[in-house]
Order: sequence, then structure tokens, then C-alpha cells
Amino acid sequence: MNYREEYERWLASDALTPEERRELEAIRGDDQEIRERFYAPLSFGTAGLRGVMGAGIRRMNARVVRQATRALGSLILAEGGEAAAAGAVVCCDCRNHSREYAVDAARVLAAMGVHVRLFEALRPTPELSFAIRLHGAAAGINITASHNPKEYNGYKVYWSDGAQLPPERAETVARAMAELDILDPVPMAPEDDPGIEIIGRETDEAFLRAALSQSVCPEAAAKAALRIVYTPFNGAGAKLVPEALRRMGVRELLCVEEQMAPDGDFPTCKNPNPEFEAGFERALILAREKDADLIIGTDPDADRLGLMVKTGPGEYRLLTGNEVGVLFLDYLLTAKAERGTLPERPVALKSIVSSEMARAVAERHGAEMEDTFTGFKFLAERMKLHEKDGKHVIFAFEEAIGYAFGDAVRDKDAVTAALMAAEMASYHALRGKTLPERLEELYALLGHREEETVSLVMPGVDGLERMGKLMERLRRTPPASLAGERVRRVRDYLGGEARDGEGNREALPMRGADMLYFDLADGSAFIVRPSGTEPKVKCYLQVRGASRGECEKKRAALAAYARSLAEA
Repeated sequence: MNYREEYERWLASDALTPEERRELEAIRGDDQEIRERFYAPLSFGTAGLRGVMGAGIRRMNARVVRQATRALGSLILAEGGEAAAAGAVVCCDCRNHSREYAVDAARVLAAMGVHVRLFEALRPTPELSFAIRLHGAAAGINITASHNPKEYNGYKVYWSDGAQLPPERAETVARAMAELDILDPVPMAPEDDPGIEIIGRETDEAFLRAALSQSVCPEAAAKAALRIVYTPFNGAGAKLVPEALRRMGVRELLCVEEQMAPDGDFPTCKNPNPEFEAGFERALILAREKDADLIIGTDPDADRLGLMVKTGPGEYRLLTGNEVGVLFLDYLLTAKAERGTLPERPVALKSIVSSEMARAVAERHGAEMEDTFTGFKFLAERMKLHEKDGKHVIFAFEEAIGYAFGDAVRDKDAVTAALMAAEMASYHALRGKTLPERLEELYALLGHREEETVSLVMPGVDGLERMGKLMERLRRTPPASLAGERVRRVRDYLGGEARDGEGNREALPMRGADMLYFDLADGSAFIVRPSGTEPKVKCYLQVRGASRGECEKKRAALAAYARSLAEA
């Protein structure tokens, strides 16, 4: 595609709004900006669409939303009249234009004859996943960019099982989008069309009941009486998380008031991602002032959860996603075994890049641990599989602070995770322990481990090319050793083959993902994969050692190697 020709085609179109025309005229002399906006459309994948908001084919805007919804509507209609009647659930988060885009999506579907259930206001992403199955819908749409900066928005699509769109159906939508001219007018029903049903409170109540039903020790929160600070980062979590925590028995709940109101500009939070401590600045001020025991943060669409725990007077530590996942799994298996509620065939799921410590915890309790590719859609697929074969999935997680309990929600669920975090911390507090102290107990039992994720950001029009070259170079000339440890095996999940230093090859049980997994002689691992939603290559460091000091030394060496890849 010639980006200059596409830019001029837009400016020559009578379909542009005055706002679009002003925005595009303002960049007329900026060739780099024009190229960024028009060199190729946003790609539609199993995670839907995500991008910076603005005019252009490679930006998130109302035209892209309508184009994607036309394509999705065609997919639903191709399933037949029952699917059209079952329709779609449409939801949005707090971001700028999210409500506008959600209403547009509902109006496009209604005009196509697809029934729509539109949430009356913003809701957490996990509630959308739950609502699809609750209402027997054929699909779902959420307008959200999850934890991305304020300039972004996105379009996530779900199928009838409550999970993100499967690859074959995502490809169908992508092909249908390619056949549509983004500048053509799109038929839209009025907002009060009888085909658009407004939903809200009744679905909230069903979702809250499902979340609370995951409790193992429902009395723990009231007994421990922990003081908990909560922040939704101006996002959708404010709608349900405080209510859920209070219903569970949390009495000393302190909310960061300036971050409770929905606001897509995130005025008091530069980085609305609870994976990083920078976003907790206001929560930390409140926690220190009130001497809180625990800080809970949920990202703007409330599918990711971050935890900070008190470690001393005025001191708090942010737990990593791997640490929280290991603690959750340990708590579920331990408490359920104590209560006699552990099912006969317990299964836990994790993404392949997530901590192997979780496997050790599962095996200690006689539970099965299974790996999937990165992305909750793969974990959800496995949930669906085990629903049929009689195994009980009690927990699923990925290191990027995503957790799911049971299978009422087929996606990351920070609402239920917030409840379980409060209950877990209370359970250990009643036994005289903090969460970090429980982690140390597990390390003493199962061996010390450390993990870190190093992201190599590669923005710009040549970002994808640079990401591809990095992966190609590692495949062509893999390192023989890392951090002083011999690489004993390289697993290439794109072709589904592993090879060792002697040249021996073996087939892998999974294939089709652009990921390289370097197994080191000491049981550590170095994993590399391009992100599916952001312009970056992610390096996952999984270190084993006899002590914390040994692990930290190895981790630092692996991190230095990871950063050298970007420089090269």
C-alpha cells in the first residue's frame, strides 16, 4: 500500500468529518506521521485490534470500529438465524471514545439484524466474558486497550464460549475487513432501536455471585480484619470490586478516591498498569497514611490485578505476576485440601512463559499442571476441553498479572482475583504469616527461583521487521551458553521442534507460536517471543539456584544479555 496515496485519498473524500479533516491537514508536512498512520491497516488477530487513537487506517477510530463490526456481524450471520437472535454482548472501559465506539458497534450490528445486549455503562472485561455465556450470546465486543497508555484504544472480540475469538474465526473477520472500504458509509440503527437491549444490574449480580462462589475460606476476611487499599486506576474496577470485597467481609476498605471516577486521561496515574509500581503512587500515600496491610490495584478494564504487601513500617513491596500466581495456586490447593473440597482430578493451567515454581507447587499437592501458549485465549481453550473430559480446572494464570478461578469466566478476571487476594492474605495473616513469608517457606521447600521479563521495545514502521530479524538471528545462531550455563536444548515452537547441542531433534507437543525457549543446564530458562499486542520482543528469564543471591546474579546476567539483543 502506498501510504501517500492513501492519505491523499482520505483528504479527497467527502466522507470525512470536519474533525478528521483538520487532524489530517495538520500533518500534511510530516511524512513520518503520515507513514505511521497510513502504511498499513491495523491488523485484526485473536486479540482483536489495538492502536493509538486518531484518523487513519493504522489508528483506532470510529471508522475502524464500524469496519470491524461489519465484518464480525457477517461472521455471526453466517452461523445462521439462531446466532443472529442470540446476538452479541457489547461492553466498554473508561477510555476516551470507548462509550462512543461501543454504541457505534451496537448500532452497526442492530442494523445488520443481529440482536445486541449493550451494557448501560462501563464494565470489567471479565464480566463481558461471563455475560456472553450467561445470556447465551453468539459473540461479544469490548472496547478497551486494557493497561496501555491513555493514547490507545482497542477492540476485543469474544465468541460464544466466553473466550477470545479463535484463530480461524479471527482470520475470517480479518478477510471480511479487507474487502470493505473504510471510507464507505456504514448503515447504523438508531440508539433506541428495539434490537439493542440495555443490560446492567441483573448481570452484575449474577457475576458477583459467581465471583464470591470461588471463596474457599469465606470467613477469613472478616476474622483477619486486614486494612486494604484499593485503586481501579480510574477504570472499570470501581464498578464492582469495592462492592465484592465488602460482601466478602472486608470491613476496612480504603479506596483511592481520586482514582475511583472513570477517566480515560488517567490524570493521577501516568502508567495505568498494576504490573509496575509507578502506577501505585497515590495508593502508597494512602497506605502509608492509614498503615494498610495490602494494596490491590486493577487495570482500566479490570482484567489484570497487581498486589503490594506491607513489609515493614511504611514499606511495601510489589509482588510479581509469577509470585502472585504461585501464591494463589498454593493457597487454593492448601486450603481446599484442609476443607476437603479439593476435587479428585485437579488441574492448574499456566502460560509456558510463566513460573515453573507453579509446577512444583502443583506436584507437591498431587495436582496436574499444564502449559499453553501465551495469551488467555489458549488457557480458555484448555478450560473448555477439560469441561468435557471431567477434569477440574481450579486455577489458570499468566505472568503478566492475569488470573482466573474456576471457569465461569474464560479470560483474565481481576474482580474475582481481588476477592481471592484479600481472602488469601487474610488466611495467612490468621496463621501469623505475610504473603512474602509464605513465599520464602515455599522456596525453602521447593528450591529458590527468580523470574523477570525484559521488554525490547521496537516502535515505528520498521518495528515488525526488526522484531522478525531478531528472532531470525537467534534461530540461525543460537547462543551456546547463557549466564555461564550451557544451553542444553533449544525449543522452537514455531516449527514445533527441539534440538540439543549434539544435533538431536524431537517433536514438541505444541507448535505454531513464534517463540524460542532456551533450556539451561542448571534448570534455568531464557525465553524469547514477539508480543502479540505491542511493538516489542519479550524476554522471559526463569532462574533456579541454591540461594537468593545466586539467583539474583544469574538473573542480572540474563537480563544484560536480553538488552544486548536490542542493541544488536
